[in-house]
Amino acid sequence: MSRTRGTRGRRSRLRFDGWIAGVGTSSGTRVVLGHWQRSPFGPFSDVMIERADGERLLLAPSRRTADFVGGIYRFDEVRVVPVDVSVADDTWTVTAGPLELRFTVGRRRPAGVLLRSVPGALAARPAWAALTNGPAHLLPAHVRTRGRAGARHREWYGVRDMRPVGAVSAVFEGLGLGAMAPVEPPVRFGFGSVPRKPSLTRVTTTVELDRSAPSASR
Repeated sequence: MSRTRGTRGRRSRLRFDGWIAGVGTSSGTRVVLGHWQRSPFGPFSDVMIERADGERLLLAPSRRTADFVGGIYRFDEVRVVPVDVSVADDTWTVTAGPLELRFTVGRRRPAGVLLRSVPGALAARPAWAALTNGPAHLLPAHVRTRGRAGARHREWYGVRDMRPVGAVSAVFEGLGLGAMAPVEPPVRFGFGSVPRKPSLTRVTTTVELDRSAPSASR
């Protein structure tokens, strides 16, 4: 994890290294897990949920992470709850307050094999995210790797690996969310969505904060 000053005195860059899982369910609820092994806040995980009616919810493990993520992305409700993630072989188990999520991941497809060969130092550079953004054929539709985070900040996603999700079991507030389904419509937390096909993606995320903006103090 590194924290660097930007080219302007009032800008600084924060880096997060970890995994993002995006899954849809037949109930219409879409779930995005961020599992960050290295970050300015230490290791942590958070969950973003968009329900069928469009309501967006953040589940974060501390007030500090909730304020930061909530200041970068858009939510209708933010809850601070314990978020626990365990990984055993190809099975991920997530417990986050009212959410119980379990999913399995399958073998890499050709794009995942190619992305996995990207050196970590290269993936951490915003230039790599710019190269894979937009019409790049390595990444699925709806996926953007650079854009505006909030009103005045910028963000880059350096993609390093991608694996398909094979099966999903999800319960929210005691109710089953149904079988695995595409992430459709795309989620609306930030400037881009996760892949339409449920996937687990390794990323190095760089957030450039504008320290003159009110949310930058979060």
